[in-house]
Amino acid sequence: MREPGAGVGVGVVGMGSIGVLHARALRDLAPRARLVAYSGAAPLSDDETPAGRAAHVTPEEVLHHEGVDVVAVCTPSGSHARLALAALEAGRHVVVEKPLAVTVEDALRVERAARERGLVVSMISQRRFEPQHQALRRALDDGALGELRLVATHVPWYRDDDYYAAAAWRSAAEEGGGSLMNQGVHNVDLLRWLCGPVESVTAQSGTLARPSGAEDTTVATLRLASGALGVVTTTTATPPGFPATVLLHGSRGSVELAQDEVVRWDVPGVPAPASGSAAGGAADPLAIGHVGHLAQWERVLAAVAGEAPPPVGVADAVETVRLLCAIRDAAATGRTVRPAEIGDEILRTFAP
Repeated sequence: MREPGAGVGVGVVGMGSIGVLHARALRDLAPRARLVAYSGAAPLSDDETPAGRAAHVTPEEVLHHEGVDVVAVCTPSGSHARLALAALEAGRHVVVEKPLAVTVEDALRVERAARERGLVVSMISQRRFEPQHQALRRALDDGALGELRLVATHVPWYRDDDYYAAAAWRSAAEEGGGSLMNQGVHNVDLLRWLCGPVESVTAQSGTLARPSGAEDTTVATLRLASGALGVVTTTTATPPGFPATVLLHGSRGSVELAQDEVVRWDVPGVPAPASGSAAGGAADPLAIGHVGHLAQWERVLAAVAGEAPPPVGVADAVETVRLLCAIRDAAATGRTVRPAEIGDEILRTFAP
């Protein structure tokens, strides 16, 4: 598929606001990668990709374009798994926006297909690659915080009525709408990545700012496999919207980050990293920029070349979906839910 020396060919399915971030990252990675095809309502500007270098085609044509090595899925969440599976069946590597799927069953199907075909799947988790979170992960790996005891992430964001009116799926839980699955996913993923597996979950949710649709506020309590306890809160009902936070309290030190601003860094012997802008997507979904996407795409290219493991690989992505679904199920049923037990039935059907 790839011409010698032409770089990795990428096709983007869904050139909306998030797809444009991918286009910008690919532009910055030239000539190692190049956007060769994309689907979406409107053509890209010359600023996003040089004129004539990327074909504006249907989603199906993106998947089967002869120049595409990697398909980036940037469509509404409910279609992620279906399109990822179609891309894998077409022999393409896959980069998929968060979350990998909206059910554990679909996430496991994508994992199985990637394993059977020997193809790379990477779920976009760009916040893991921010310098502040990288520094925190190193401190945790070195034991600088000691044993984790209390952890929390809060996503007190705001989305107005126009945001929901612009896309019906944002109000549909079964399509991945709601403050937990759509907005809170990155911080849930961060907390799991930083703090390790979650053993059990309890939760409550509500639709507080509008009369119907997916929840706009969720509160969950976590018991981690390490023994630490945790809290997750997500909402899109708190104007004007505030930065998402991550708080970790250990036996030796504590850290609080507000988006990428270092609010507290009490870690003996470890200097605090510099703060970023802390803009995030508290009120504007497009305020996140494309730096994190660029960092993850650099690692994706290395994985496609066989030089490194995939960043946020498919098995890792499945575990984030498990935790999201566990919180959602706990809120719906009032029961304590164990993430590791979700999807057991389909796993048995996959067994040889």
